[in-house]
Amino acid sequence: MAKPKRKLTPAEKAAKKRRREETMVVSTLQGRRAAVEPEEVPMSNGKIYLVGLGPGDTAEMTGRARVAIAASDVVVGYRTYVRLIADLVKDKQVIAREMAEELDRCGEAVALAQAGQTVALVSSGDVGVFGMAGPLFELLFEQGWTPDNGIAVEVVPGVTAASSCASLVGAPLTHDFCAISLSDMLTPWPVIARRLEAAARADFVTALYNPKSSRRPDQLREARDLFLRHRDPQTPVAVVRAAYRQRQDVRLTTLAEIADGEVGMLTNLIIGNSSTFVRAGLMVTPRGYGLKYRLADGAARPGETARVSLSSGLEGWRRALVETALNEGVEAAARALDANSSQVLDALSEAQIAPWRVVRDPAPHALLEEALGWTDARLRMSSPGGGLVDLRLADARLQADGDSIVIDGSGWRVALTRAALALAYRVGLPSGEGVWFQDARGETLCRVGSG
Repeated sequence: MAKPKRKLTPAEKAAKKRRREETMVVSTLQGRRAAVEPEEVPMSNGKIYLVGLGPGDTAEMTGRARVAIAASDVVVGYRTYVRLIADLVKDKQVIAREMAEELDRCGEAVALAQAGQTVALVSSGDVGVFGMAGPLFELLFEQGWTPDNGIAVEVVPGVTAASSCASLVGAPLTHDFCAISLSDMLTPWPVIARRLEAAARADFVTALYNPKSSRRPDQLREARDLFLRHRDPQTPVAVVRAAYRQRQDVRLTTLAEIADGEVGMLTNLIIGNSSTFVRAGLMVTPRGYGLKYRLADGAARPGETARVSLSSGLEGWRRALVETALNEGVEAAARALDANSSQVLDALSEAQIAPWRVVRDPAPHALLEEALGWTDARLRMSSPGGGLVDLRLADARLQADGDSIVIDGSGWRVALTRAALALAYRVGLPSGEGVWFQDARGETLCRVGSG
């Protein structure tokens, strides 16, 4: 007679369950993907919570983050992040991994969820800002997952580093701002540099993430030098290390001195814009109320109206474009009002103020061929050295040469790429008719005029 099978104790059941899960999760070093044996892992009602933990102190976590962790069977995360929530995961299975193992973490979370587990995949700050939400979705989509066919995924946002650091120094993010990571571990430096240049030139308040590490000592100095091309060296900068954690350190400095002092991976920096100021130890970026109202009594300034766009707002800017173009020309209006020539021509087209007659033409290639046939037509364009080229188009020929449109004249040749020739405007003036040809950025490639 068969001996009755002994029932497993709760501890033995839990150990068996862990062993079964561990055999299902296989991390590969080459692809850094987690594979699961298909016959053992049916698509089930497992779930992944993507949880933003906030800056570090559990008091700064959202209620939803706490609920998601409490509802999870397993917590997966970078070892430092898991330590931050040690009191909340005492009764959980915890998978703690090292830095640069993000895809391993994602693969393990997916495998566990496919096995029917509820998993909290955690990140500090906001899970969707330089966090685990992006790679997790990338991995799922690569595996053919859709929200309606597969494990459930829920994003639980948290307080990102830019917000938590800003709260410790005043109100530096009150106006337009952007966030840029200086880590070139996954992003080529030329891409980062272009973004820094654009943010600096556009006068964005800029939050810098991942500014410096032992392996990347020079990126912060490069970022400083890029910003100094467009910002005053005395521009205020907040340097916040370990916000809302035990080793928190907060200091205010200037753009010129941004790379001085202790800066590491637990540090975030906020670079002010041209209007940011420091007063009484607080860093503040004005929203613009002082442009429109007298701050002392709230009354609208002369020329301004409450609940109406600024006189220098979009409509005021368009009027200024038209007035300057009529008096000084299109290029002068573009330079004076930080516009491109297409924006000026669009404003003239909408205004339809004599003597200008401006019409946007949807077929620039055909219009170029037509314009070359005008009597006494001339081609005007800027030379590489910045001078003005003025060419007579009598007997000039137009021909297609691969991706280029080539104009052959008497002793000269001009080549324009098809892709660059994006827009055209017919412009009528008492002095004659002309066509402005523009590139995709709205800058003038060349003009063809008669008379």
